[in-house]
Amino acid sequence: MVNSKALLSNDGEYISFSFNGRTIRFKGPYSLVRIARVKEWDNGYLVVDAVYSHSQDKLVEDYIDMVPILENLYIDPKLFLKPIKSVEVENVRATA
Repeated sequence: MVNSKALLSNDGEYISFSFNGRTIRFKGPYSLVRIARVKEWDNGYLVVDAVYSHSQDKLVEDYIDMVPILENLYIDPKLFLKPIKSVEVENVRATA
């Protein structure tokens, strides 16, 4: 069976999107503490709930568009994103 699930995680303000052995890292908001959950996935467009340093007592809805990120890396978004059916949060923290 072909893997159809991508993983989204963050280490501070750096966000990682992993699928099929490839990980794409990009910088998110400086105040990002963690991505709590993926609410919606629509062919490269993510709606997530996140926790930020200025509002740690509540979840904030935020948006990530993977298409321009992939295009800036010269990765064909249609080919890369087509097999992805779902995205889940994988909270992995780096150790100091």
